[in-house]
Amino acid sequence: MIDFLTRALGGDKPPKPKRINLALQGGGAHGAFTWGVLDHLLEDGRLTVEGISGTSAGAVNAVMLADGLRTGPDEARKRLADFWRAASLGGDLPAVQRAVTDRLFSLLPAAGSPTFNWLSAWSRYLSPYDINPLNINPLKDLIERFVDFDALRADPRQIFIAATNVQTGRLHIFPREKISAEAVMASACLPAVFRAVEIDGVPYWDGGYLGNPVLYPFFRSTDTEDVIIVQINPLVRKKIPTSTREIMARVNEITFNSALMGELRAIEFVNRLIEQGRLPHGKGPNEYRRINVHRIVLEGLGERLSSSSKLRNDFSSLELLRKLGQRAARRFLDQHFDDIGVRSSVDLKTEVYSERG
Repeated sequence: MIDFLTRALGGDKPPKPKRINLALQGGGAHGAFTWGVLDHLLEDGRLTVEGISGTSAGAVNAVMLADGLRTGPDEARKRLADFWRAASLGGDLPAVQRAVTDRLFSLLPAAGSPTFNWLSAWSRYLSPYDINPLNINPLKDLIERFVDFDALRADPRQIFIAATNVQTGRLHIFPREKISAEAVMASACLPAVFRAVEIDGVPYWDGGYLGNPVLYPFFRSTDTEDVIIVQINPLVRKKIPTSTREIMARVNEITFNSALMGELRAIEFVNRLIEQGRLPHGKGPNEYRRINVHRIVLEGLGERLSSSSKLRNDFSSLELLRKLGQRAARRFLDQHFDDIGVRSSVDLKTEVYSERG
């Protein structure tokens, strides 16, 4: 109240927003949780986004956010809301686009559901090359409906989209100047569901196998050393999986977190050497960045949010995830806003090293 009265009477101006990078993980319809996180961060106004990386559904959120921010936070919030409304089961997509969007949000459907039975039968006997010989993927039209890629490529904000090179098995990063609807499609290309997306003659699959999300492109491209990871795939689940569906879901979660854990180990190692004075800290040649890692994560919000809920894309389910994301972002800012620009709010040493008996 004192700060408010001081500003109202012409005193000290409100502090400058703190700069951050955002790293957005993929996770099917759980990407609506990220929508909620972004919505609250934009509404709060105490942070400004310098760089964004995204994978799969995180790549979709990334381009919606980045293109909206060209106009301002309010437009970014509107763009995200409009996309998720259109992508929901009750949205206004044509039937073919609806089918494609449903598949994008169905990483591991619930056993016994019609989609699960259809996908299981399909993947057992037919590949996407058999079922879709003309390679029709209306997802491009959906993305281009909301994003001006020419304007996005010309904007100075750094954005990176991750995909997997099918032929080499290596991670490929599309930087801002190379980002297109095809690049986002490549990042979200689940190989059991879609044909590989070819860009300049190179086939790509989902980026989550090798970078979910990627952090290292920020090290040389942005001034801030703070990155907030919006993490959808839980690191920890207390319940031991026993059914086939639960086991495969947990395998997917571990797989899609493995690359991120590797990057966090590297960051912890470099940060420790900088603190010990064994590496020079800076942005110049032969200098190293000290990265402050922060995280807003879905896992603490209830075991009920399992792999099966990645299938549910009716708007009420997406709206619930949005509210959970808003709540998680609010809690993060309450607890860790003062850490931004100062220190990591994640204990990397405890987080990334092997457990010992």
